[in-house]
Amino acid sequence: MHSQCSSQCIKGSIHSGQPKGSEENIHGLNTYIVGNRTNPRAILVVYSDIFGLGLPNNKLIADGYAASGEYLVYLPDFFKGDPVGLKVADALIPVDAAAQSTFSKYTGILTSMPTFLMWLARHKAGPTDAVCMEFLTKLRKDTPSTRKIGMVGFCWGGRYAIRAGLASNMIDIDGTKKPLIDAAVALHPSNLVLPTDVADLCVPVSYGWGVEDVAVSFALKGKIESIHADAAKTGRKVPEMEHRAYKPGRHGFAVRGNPDDPAERKCLEDSEKQALEWMGRWL
Repeated sequence: MHSQCSSQCIKGSIHSGQPKGSEENIHGLNTYIVGNRTNPRAILVVYSDIFGLGLPNNKLIADGYAASGEYLVYLPDFFKGDPVGLKVADALIPVDAAAQSTFSKYTGILTSMPTFLMWLARHKAGPTDAVCMEFLTKLRKDTPSTRKIGMVGFCWGGRYAIRAGLASNMIDIDGTKKPLIDAAVALHPSNLVLPTDVADLCVPVSYGWGVEDVAVSFALKGKIESIHADAAKTGRKVPEMEHRAYKPGRHGFAVRGNPDDPAERKCLEDSEKQALEWMGRWL
């Protein structure tokens, strides 16, 4: 990143430079917008991790999705001005874990935990889900029927990107039931409730799992695969599902991996490629 970037900027990104988009109010939420506004192939909605628009990486990832000129990318502030602060980010998911001493790691986590727990109390699943689905409902109704919508979710946002593709969240448009989105990508999705969050999917989903992720169990991959395999055996039509494994896949690997570490840099690059390949296929 450029030197004028504030000291709060997080270096854990494969991108360099300042975010290229702008923030505007769209469908009731402050939204970072970047990409093709005139004739996009499709719209991509990004649901970030808990650090939201305050973490430069999240905007830079949106820039990466928009770089081809094919997409109009929206990164809404689903936290309504209340993301988790970057000091907590550094304690919970340091960019360079190897450089953090055990003492500083645990003192940092202990210091930040009360703040984080209060934040969780303000962002319970029900209201969080409602904010997301309301935004997507307005977006779907406002978008020409010929234009598709994809959604990429990271960590906290991964769960809601998946839920956006549930049949139970379909809406009525001109007498026809339509899903809120046409395809989803979920990278290290946290707080999943199984089978509820995945059993009723009606759109294709691509998942990214970290082998060494301490916050999102790698075992979830197999559990979701089993749920969908069992559903298919009963004759239910299951949309195409893709699961990719990342090594080392430390938590936050798709957003806050250390770009100076070759293995983590590969996770950053490959997860961006995963999202673009999946959207290229379905949108």
